[in-house]
Amino acid sequence: MKRLWFSKRALPSSISGEHEPDRSLVTAVFVLIVFGLVMLFSASSAVSYARYGNTYHFLSAQFINLAVGLVAFFIGARVSYRWWRKFALPLLFASVILLSLVFIPGLRVSYGSAYSWISLFGHSFQPAEFVKIFFLIYLATWLEAKKDKLHSFASGSLPFFVILAIISLLMIAQPDWGTLFIIGVTALAVFFIGGGKFSHIFLVVLAVSLGLFLLFTLKPSYPSERFQCLENPSANASGKCYQVNQALIAVGSGGWFGRGLGASRQKYFYLPEVWGDSIFPVIAEETGFIVSSLLILLYLFIFYRGLLIARDAPDIYGRVLAAGIVIWLALQTFLNIGGMINLIPITGVPLPFISAGGSAIFAGLFAIGILVNISRQTKTPRKLKHRSR
Repeated sequence: MKRLWFSKRALPSSISGEHEPDRSLVTAVFVLIVFGLVMLFSASSAVSYARYGNTYHFLSAQFINLAVGLVAFFIGARVSYRWWRKFALPLLFASVILLSLVFIPGLRVSYGSAYSWISLFGHSFQPAEFVKIFFLIYLATWLEAKKDKLHSFASGSLPFFVILAIISLLMIAQPDWGTLFIIGVTALAVFFIGGGKFSHIFLVVLAVSLGLFLLFTLKPSYPSERFQCLENPSANASGKCYQVNQALIAVGSGGWFGRGLGASRQKYFYLPEVWGDSIFPVIAEETGFIVSSLLILLYLFIFYRGLLIARDAPDIYGRVLAAGIVIWLALQTFLNIGGMINLIPITGVPLPFISAGGSAIFAGLFAIGILVNISRQTKTPRKLKHRSR
């Protein structure tokens, strides 16, 4: 008799009739993680030694982050995704509270002009990373409950936009424009997938876009500066456009096959945050265009498998939740890589499963775990190459 991927004794939330998970998705994610560990060590070793006297500082921290993230992954993969509906409202309140904590002196940690982090007991984390999955679980639950009322603006769309506005205003106040874009676009996408009217979404997006355009026009700010760098990165190469210029140098100097693993020059205190949002240029410089393209294809494969899971989910809640996870991770990947090669303004979001950071790793792996659990309950199980015996 074939065994289930996880023992049913672990947690009491298994549902009879489950089949094997999408192992190709799991394999792809873990290949990405291993590749990320190699590249994180290569990218961060110089800065790590200069700051901490230890070339393994960021790598060691990432191993701890992954250990915690893997626990979250196995919980998400083992517990039935339907179980999380019980906590939808508390998770919404938790999202608001977490985003509010960054404004409390003594807790908040500033990076530049933004307050996006809080520090507890000597450890800092980014609340918005948890909000991505917490808010998504709430929206999936809410959309399933309101599926018959979404055609109405007053009883369907209006409450959704009010909730989204509260989250968005807290993000704007930090400000964290990159994460706001991810949460906002993901929320609008799942609202549409869950049955929301496109005309309502279009009118609200039009109004918000007009408001932001007027805001950036009348009061130049950080986002508008990033758009200026997008248009002409050489305008202020040593100032506000410094990061994108250094990233372009790194990507361009990698050529087809790269300088070789560990041979990046831009990681030596030219590129800022090489362990974080600037890790992709180091990857491109050391491994070249071909490997970097394969990395992007690996991300696309993960997103493709996720969309198949969303398509075959057994209920509205599962379909919306799976689609939201894929959209969130795909948007974040696009924002990171697109910003580094100057396709879009730099937003400062981490590269999923590769950039260092405990909050992002925890939230991302927990979300993948939920996606794996949904794959165990899809209506049309797909044949998998590797099966346990």
